[in-house]
Amino acid sequence: MLTTMIKDIPNEEKPRERLLKYGVSNISNEDLLAILIKTGTKSFSSKHIASLILSKVKDISELKLFNVNSLSNIKGIGVVKAIELLAAIELGRRVYYEKKITNKTKLNNPLSIYEYFKYKINDAKQEYFYCLYLDNKKNLIDYKLLFIGTLNVSIVHPREIFKSAYLLSASSIICVHNHPSGSPEPSIEDKKLTSKLIEIGKLLGIEVIDHIIVSNDGYYSFFENNHI
Repeated sequence: MLTTMIKDIPNEEKPRERLLKYGVSNISNEDLLAILIKTGTKSFSSKHIASLILSKVKDISELKLFNVNSLSNIKGIGVVKAIELLAAIELGRRVYYEKKITNKTKLNNPLSIYEYFKYKINDAKQEYFYCLYLDNKKNLIDYKLLFIGTLNVSIVHPREIFKSAYLLSASSIICVHNHPSGSPEPSIEDKKLTSKLIEIGKLLGIEVIDHIIVSNDGYYSFFENNHI
């Protein structure tokens, strides 16, 4: 299959030259990807490879669903190019969506916590469990990613959660995890884990303020639903 190579395209129509001439917001998705891909192969130009990538998705937002393996299976994309593309996609997501949490942040509103974490873990293919550690005025001290994988009481061990609370001199904690399935409704395991954490927290003098489940369909707060 013959494709037009970048060197055969008139200079003014090459992706980088089009960006300089028209501005970054006025060039096509194919040109943007071609710039990131940089170089093609003997058989395929960077524009053709970009076109192959776009043919795999319904719209540009689905690029976030790719991983190294799925990208590197596309002709002309090796592991290095796949990593560079994923890094660019993630950087763009962070620039536009990631909100900054600092130790001045008040975290007494489940919605504000959801708004931050929905962009951080909403599209993850497995469950991520975070714990937010707060001082006695409910200001954030720090937050940590503690577990990755299907959540259950044996995997999410309270020892790790409360060990960090002691090391940080936290007075209270908020747990956050995602549901890749889409529904934020708590599972039986979620309820068991939350009850266990509340019980241990009372014994240790560290309050469990909330457990928030994040999903593409919204969020579920144990506190707002009067389960804490």
